[in-house]
Amino acid sequence: MTLILATRPNPYSGSPLDRAGHLRDDAAWLEAALAAPDTLWAPVWRARNLMRGVAEGHPEAVFLTAEAAAALRVAGGPWAFLGLFEGRPLFTVDVSAAEDPAPLLPPELGAFTDLRAVPGMLPPDEASILAHARGLMHWRNRHGFCGVCGAVCEARSAGHMMACTNPACNAQHFPRTDPAVIMLITRGDRALLGHSRRFPIANMYSTLAGFVEPGETLEEAVAREVFEEAGIRVGRIHYHSSQPWPFPASIMLGFYGEALTDEIVLDRDELDDARWFTRDMIRNHAGHGFQVPRNDSIARRLIEDWVAAG
Repeated sequence: MTLILATRPNPYSGSPLDRAGHLRDDAAWLEAALAAPDTLWAPVWRARNLMRGVAEGHPEAVFLTAEAAAALRVAGGPWAFLGLFEGRPLFTVDVSAAEDPAPLLPPELGAFTDLRAVPGMLPPDEASILAHARGLMHWRNRHGFCGVCGAVCEARSAGHMMACTNPACNAQHFPRTDPAVIMLITRGDRALLGHSRRFPIANMYSTLAGFVEPGETLEEAVAREVFEEAGIRVGRIHYHSSQPWPFPASIMLGFYGEALTDEIVLDRDELDDARWFTRDMIRNHAGHGFQVPRNDSIARRLIEDWVAAG
């Protein structure tokens, strides 16, 4: 099995932020940063990020100054310190409580847009920051109560920990990221791709994927998921790269695996179809009547790097 390395960083990775974890519990520093005029804010509204230039096909992130963000912060909602961006504090705030955030912002500052609507179009650094803000606010909005005793939680550590307020419990809850393996399984000059009815594109074929179960290594998860979904036994497995995937809260761990068998036996609850595709078929996928995954996905990178290696 040829070792295939990642040719470039995955979208939403390579954050330019210094997360500055040591500052999260520095109350004096946080108070000053929250009040500083040069502090930046990356707001989130109902899992959407603030951008401009979307309609023109050239989206860019909008980071608000403290003055511009004041109206959004008054609207309420959780906030968190993301890190230092070019030396300046950068925070995020969720303003989902507002039915319409547009009146809170000057029109020239853009609009709230789903990251998935601009796949691969944002500058990489900006995409990484917006994904970070989206993922952290998703967690904050869903962990207002203790998962141990049910009591109300309050934010600590600049929004990176939720503390149970029940003195008899005192549980601490930290941001959740669900590990998922995603893998391109190959056999000679062919790769296994599947189609699910859940895919947003009716004729898209993609790599297989699944969540890691308790007590399982990543390699074991790869082999199990492929066998469960497609009935293919997998031998050698090697790592390719990873990708934050805040849709809503996963880390995608990319692998290649070598198939030991050919016959596909589908789990119809997971896949509608799965097939073996040659490199030439993938290069000319439109001519063969199917689409490959979106260009901001690690699935696309796994496929492209395998095709380029042949």
